[in-house]
Amino acid sequence: MRNPKLSTLLAPTLLSLAMFAGATQAAAPLRPPQGYFAPVDKFKTGDKSEGCDAVPTPYTGSLQFRSKYEGSDKARATLNVQSEKAFRDSTADITKIERGTSKRVMQFMRDGRPEQLECTLNWLTAWAQADALMSKDFNHTGKSMRKWALGSMASAYIRLKFSDSHPLATHQQQAQLIEAWFSKMADQVVSDWDNLPLEQTNNHSYWAAWSVMATSVATNRRDLFDWAVKEYKVGANQIDADGYLPNELKRQQRALAYHNYALPPLAMIASFAQVNGVDLRQENNGALKRLGDRVLSGVKDPDEFEKKNGKEQDMTDLKEDMKFAWLEPYCSLYTCSPEVLAKKHKMQPFKTFRLGGDLTKVYDPANEKGKGS
Repeated sequence: MRNPKLSTLLAPTLLSLAMFAGATQAAAPLRPPQGYFAPVDKFKTGDKSEGCDAVPTPYTGSLQFRSKYEGSDKARATLNVQSEKAFRDSTADITKIERGTSKRVMQFMRDGRPEQLECTLNWLTAWAQADALMSKDFNHTGKSMRKWALGSMASAYIRLKFSDSHPLATHQQQAQLIEAWFSKMADQVVSDWDNLPLEQTNNHSYWAAWSVMATSVATNRRDLFDWAVKEYKVGANQIDADGYLPNELKRQQRALAYHNYALPPLAMIASFAQVNGVDLRQENNGALKRLGDRVLSGVKDPDEFEKKNGKEQDMTDLKEDMKFAWLEPYCSLYTCSPEVLAKKHKMQPFKTFRLGGDLTKVYDPANEKGKGS
């Protein structure tokens, strides 16, 4: 027979145990998709490495940059060659650290040369110590550069942090400095892009959310993870019943290209959320799937977009295989048709620095040599 007195005595203990179990469950460390745990392919030695370029000068100035669409109308779809050159010149060091980090992490994960790892960490540490990219004096192009750079660096860094080879084990001090800087930059990105009016929420917000999602996993910060999920939901709920994004349709002849450009950050966020127990696939009745289907259909028949917004579509961007890197996370979330898988295999491997490097190696390693392998 149960002892009521004993039950009363045990009740607080059981309650606190239940609460502790709940807290433990809630506090499971954030992690990336499985492919990020891959070990280094092989550890090579000898002097075959490419050496380490000088650290790009840490960018600590004002983030006021000219837009490549300067002078364009509201559609922001006409390139201004002069202002684009000015933009490229003034942001050269930022682009160099983005591309360089991604490239060297890919090389290190392939060859395991300690110099490649040291070079990457030295670059990132120099920028972290300089508190680079943290200026509060910024315009739209400047805050865009900040979130792109953070997304590029944090998503490449994740491959080092989570690899079963544990390359950061002997570089703890640098890792802490770099992660503290990423963390601080992510706070600024949240501040830059939070709670925008819907008419101003477009692909830029999705890319900002991706940079914050990548940082949340690199630094195990649940608050950043939650913000990225919140922004994903805003994006998914902008996708209409036919898979169109109203704010990207406004981009006239570049509407299809911008729909395609909205997909990488959204697919990556959904993929990272999935492995952390948050299933975003059904948000707004499977909106991400609708957007992907609409873009793939538009690439085959651009007239769909022309009928929708009255402009013949500029297909230049869509001739680059790399622009379809979103197919890797997307086809891990949904069952892609044989036709789409054939398209993906033909284009592989997908390497894009804005998503941290070689996505095929992470999501579809059997095909990482690509091009029909």
